[in-house]
Amino acid sequence: MGKTMAEKILTRASGREIVNPGEFVTANVDIVMGHDRSFWAAYLAMTQNGFERVFDPDKIVVIIDHAVPALNVRAAEVHKQIREWVKTQNIRNFYDCGIGICHQVLPEGGHALPGRLIVGGDSHTTTYGALGVASCGIGISDLAYVMAKGSLWFMVPETIRFQLTGTLQPGVSAKDIILKIAGDYTAEVAQYKAVEFAGPAAKALSIDGRMTISNMGVEIGTKFAFFETDEKTEAFLRGRTNEPVESFGPDPDASYLEFYEMDVSALEPHVACPHNVDNVKPISEIGDVPANQAFLGSCTNARVEDLERAAAILKGKTVDPQTRLLVIPASHEIYRRAMESGAIQTLLEAGAMLAPSGCGPCGGGHMGVLAPGEIAISTTNRNFKGRMGSPESFVYLGSPETVAASAIEGKIADPRKYLTG
Repeated sequence: MGKTMAEKILTRASGREIVNPGEFVTANVDIVMGHDRSFWAAYLAMTQNGFERVFDPDKIVVIIDHAVPALNVRAAEVHKQIREWVKTQNIRNFYDCGIGICHQVLPEGGHALPGRLIVGGDSHTTTYGALGVASCGIGISDLAYVMAKGSLWFMVPETIRFQLTGTLQPGVSAKDIILKIAGDYTAEVAQYKAVEFAGPAAKALSIDGRMTISNMGVEIGTKFAFFETDEKTEAFLRGRTNEPVESFGPDPDASYLEFYEMDVSALEPHVACPHNVDNVKPISEIGDVPANQAFLGSCTNARVEDLERAAAILKGKTVDPQTRLLVIPASHEIYRRAMESGAIQTLLEAGAMLAPSGCGPCGGGHMGVLAPGEIAISTTNRNFKGRMGSPESFVYLGSPETVAASAIEGKIADPRKYLTG
């Protein structure tokens, strides 16, 4: 019997001839990622438990992205310690403040290659599945252990396959696909399952769009959130690595737990309403919801395609005076490319605030947190109480196009009207 993508990777990484869903295996990881919150805590745990050295400094990637720039003295101290630790450990894959968000920087750095097994101290590590990687988030204890030992236990997951067909209409994008899936199938449909997104509509998505879906795969419970590799994968990775980039996908006769089909042709923009990511409604059912803040950023939707699509809607328009439009590109590379394309200029002329690449207010840290009673429409990935600031604030999740249209109107709005005629 053929293997799914998850089974192929865990077979190789565990050194076994065959693995079966439900089995527990110990697997050697290819890359371990930590950021300024997770790496700092895991490093302390590792050294306090008697481990003085990481297992392989060339397989550790450290990125400062959450408290960027340092928002207080404590954050600055953490950053300083991390810089000292990576030197002590000879960790060369270190990305300091401003280079970008971990889940964009790691693929840009050529670390996320098809067929690899990557673990990271952040739940949205599933993002790299867009490049055919088995990647997942882990907690601090597991991160400390794998940094020291290079291996970790996994339960081999069953796999669900989503077959995406049809063609997306203007103003509808990858974010709407994953929100629709969350709304229809719930946030637990893929609890500790691998998911493979396939079909002509999946293949038509850009790497940026695939990353959006894989990033939010964890919001429906996935352990891994895969796309098969193709020429777009190869084009993205070209020049980013000296290692060979091989095609990677499931065997034709792989066995799946469930098979779902979704035609995206009639899909309209969707919004996740407070306070759950699967509390999803089509834009036509949202009603009159004011937006105090419109946020275009995060590891979910702040790539070049996202910024350019928002700019296309905002071109020649101005942000409503009652709404703050905050834009944070996912990386320095994206910032530069969006400047070259003119997207940044368009966003600035419309009245957007631009901030340096980092996580910003996504986790309620800084640079745009919400006050009690405020409402945000955001391209981020979570909207539970207090996620972006006050527990008494309200976060709606939508696509870059929806965020841009909402910024113009000062309320959650349908972007399609700005892309016709």
